[in-house]
Amino acid sequence: MRATGDFVTVKDGEIFFLGRKDSQIKRHGKRLNVELVQQIAEGLPEVESCAVTWYNQEKLILFMVSKKDLVKDCIFKELQKYLPSHAIPDELVLIDSLPLTSHGKIDVSELNKIYFNYINLKSEWKLNGKDELWEKLQHLWKSVLNFSEDPLKVPNESLFLNSGGDSLKSIRLLSEIENLVGTSVPGLLEIILSSSVLEIYNHILQTVFPDEDLTFSKNYATKRKLNDVNQEENNGKSLRQESVMSLNCDSEINAFMALSRGSQILSLNTTRFLTTLEHCPSAYSSDLISQTNIQNMKSLNPPALIGTSKDPSCIADVPEEETPVMGAEKMEFRVRWRSDTGKCVDASPLVVIPAVDKSSATVYIGSHSHRMMAVDLYSGKVKWEQTLGDRIESSACVSKCGNFVVVGCYNGLVYVLKSNSGEQYWMFTTEDAVKSSATMDPTTGLLYIGSHDQHAYALDIYKKKCVWKLKCGGTVFSSPCLSLIPHHLYFATLGGLLLAINPATGNRVWEYSCGKPLFSSPRCCLQYICIGCVDGNLLCFTHFGEQVWKFSTNEPIFSSPCTSASEQEIFFGSHDCFIYCCSMKGHLQWKFETTSRVYSTPFAFHNHNRSNEMLLAAASTDGKLWILESKSGQLQSVYQLPGEVFSSPVVWESMLIIGCRNNYVYCLDLLSGKQK
Repeated sequence: MRATGDFVTVKDGEIFFLGRKDSQIKRHGKRLNVELVQQIAEGLPEVESCAVTWYNQEKLILFMVSKKDLVKDCIFKELQKYLPSHAIPDELVLIDSLPLTSHGKIDVSELNKIYFNYINLKSEWKLNGKDELWEKLQHLWKSVLNFSEDPLKVPNESLFLNSGGDSLKSIRLLSEIENLVGTSVPGLLEIILSSSVLEIYNHILQTVFPDEDLTFSKNYATKRKLNDVNQEENNGKSLRQESVMSLNCDSEINAFMALSRGSQILSLNTTRFLTTLEHCPSAYSSDLISQTNIQNMKSLNPPALIGTSKDPSCIADVPEEETPVMGAEKMEFRVRWRSDTGKCVDASPLVVIPAVDKSSATVYIGSHSHRMMAVDLYSGKVKWEQTLGDRIESSACVSKCGNFVVVGCYNGLVYVLKSNSGEQYWMFTTEDAVKSSATMDPTTGLLYIGSHDQHAYALDIYKKKCVWKLKCGGTVFSSPCLSLIPHHLYFATLGGLLLAINPATGNRVWEYSCGKPLFSSPRCCLQYICIGCVDGNLLCFTHFGEQVWKFSTNEPIFSSPCTSASEQEIFFGSHDCFIYCCSMKGHLQWKFETTSRVYSTPFAFHNHNRSNEMLLAAASTDGKLWILESKSGQLQSVYQLPGEVFSSPVVWESMLIIGCRNNYVYCLDLLSGKQK
């Protein structure tokens, strides 16, 4: 039959209308038929007629012809009685009559024009003073956080994230505020994520009423002064460029492997310990292996291959060229241990395996309880714990010598702790919260990290000094990424900038404006640099700053990309509830639908029980852990954790380690069919 876009059923020779094809949308991670919203709204006594549109695939708009004068809040309260939260419209627009096509159907294009004119008109409305701005900000705050019925005022000191907000809701609040004031407000997203509602208000005042005195005191927290670097900007000039490892360390240099989120596997100082690395019996490593040598070694001795990561010390024991065994026995999870951290664990684990004695491997992870912990990988016994000054969302990074772990904190400090005891070795002060995770340069031992103070820092932990700092033009939430060939350091900001920086000098090499905030961390491979954006696109660039392609999903991407060891595939998650695999040319290989948004970074690994099978571990925010066959996306196993998950998994041998918002860090054994 002719394609009309209608869903129908045929019964006894008659066609019964079921709905429109374009009525099925995905919103807030759940499927929704917009006609359901329309039917519920039409059933309200105040409504004469109505229509619902999915404007620009971003906003659910309810157009209503009312029988009498009404208050919009009353309609929203009525809708909340009958509709789930993901079906509540973003906005209600009152109109005199519904526009119809020549066929008598609702004219959706005309409704979109009405809404376009409506938002343009709204942007021209003048706020009647600062008091009205304060009232409307409070209303938007409550609306976005889903407690609009609360008659009490929002306390001045209320923090968005502590009040039930998250990254996605912060984007919505930003959009609503900018619609309200009719202009963009530079730096507002960073303020929403880190400051009180009063501070948000004062920040907006500076844009909307720049010539007037502020009604309220800003009451910003006193900015901490840098005590390890001159207050003047370094302007990219390096204070020192030689390798820091020529200095005497606190103790002898250790040989180890370090695993962190996104399948990042570093092998350092292991040249004379290769025979002890049973996990990688034929892996090659030295302090500095050239990229060319790594390429040549790939064919030497499967099943253990050398990864082509930009870090030349990277070892990835992954037989990517092998054909996966289809129909392999399904896997199951079993809890090996869990460790109580006291509060939510949003940080991702760092696993460090000594080359001499892998049985003494350690998991380093922090939590919102302010505690940084070192846990024995195999037994779950807590080796040490250290209470820092505030919440920890940053994931730990190990120093080149292996004697220290480095982690950022909400109090603006970067802590350097002794890896064997947790004793504080050094603290570096930034001027705002540090949620970024540090990256270590294996050629110099320098540590790079970003801060909410909008700066990137290069730290020499052995000299206890800041080598350079660079103003990035936006809050640095995500973690930096290092490429050795070319020697570039990549930072991303919530202002939408992707920056390439010279690691030795701190000078900008190039920058690219993505237009929307970047929560995702950049990821390097041999040819490209990839990053996810809240506009739903995975962006791919050359190391010279040219955009090669973009891959589009249906919702914002907060997940950081993970590459396979062969660097032929990229894995990442989206808030549209899918885990994606695409090629290095930007073509979809497969996608797997989960049951909730995917915030964390996937981890690619080989099946410890079947060396020719590559797997992918990923987590969705509803607490489900997914094990997929990496070549096909076929589900191998799923496990439900008792809490939300924003932490990213790390896999070593047959153990998966991950943090959970029920206050625990988990170590789970992955069991094959024979082991069950």
